[in-house]
Amino acid sequence: MRGAITQILTAIDTGDQHAAAKLLPLVYEELRKLAEARLSHERPGQTLQATALVHEAYLRLLGLQNADQPNWNGHGHFFAAAAEAMRRILIDRARARNADKRGGGAPAADYSLDTLPLHLNEVPIDLLDLDEAMVALAAEDPPKADLVKLRFYAGLTLEQAGRVLGLSPATADRHWAYARAWLFSRLSK
Repeated sequence: MRGAITQILTAIDTGDQHAAAKLLPLVYEELRKLAEARLSHERPGQTLQATALVHEAYLRLLGLQNADQPNWNGHGHFFAAAAEAMRRILIDRARARNADKRGGGAPAADYSLDTLPLHLNEVPIDLLDLDEAMVALAAEDPPKADLVKLRFYAGLTLEQAGRVLGLSPATADRHWAYARAWLFSRLSK
């Protein structure tokens, strides 16, 4: 299936307008699992459903909402882009909730570091705080930030995320340990 996905991604990149219709059925279930994993960490009462997150991320990936054209170099790169699209959608929604909260009294979001196994179950994290920390980590060390995005936003295992980024298992493990410690330090201030 990976080969078929890569071929369709190549066709999309070369301008085949029918290729996008062939891609969604092949990646839908995997994208839905990623979306469900992400949404399981949202606060109770979340109105965004996994299906809606998948569809919005898919539209963003195909450049239908902006002028940027996708340029993927394979299965791993596509799912890394999907993780980033989902991250941006969730960040946009969190910002909108915060704007509503200032004027409408919406409850605060409750995120935890459980998804970044830091063993701090009692420390809630706001998604916007995490995003701010991720931006800072990306400025300091982009490869480590990319690894966190794939783990946290796409729900990939360390092995899968390392493979997407072209990292050996040992390097992925070192990057993950560093990124977790860095984020823990930044978020616990």
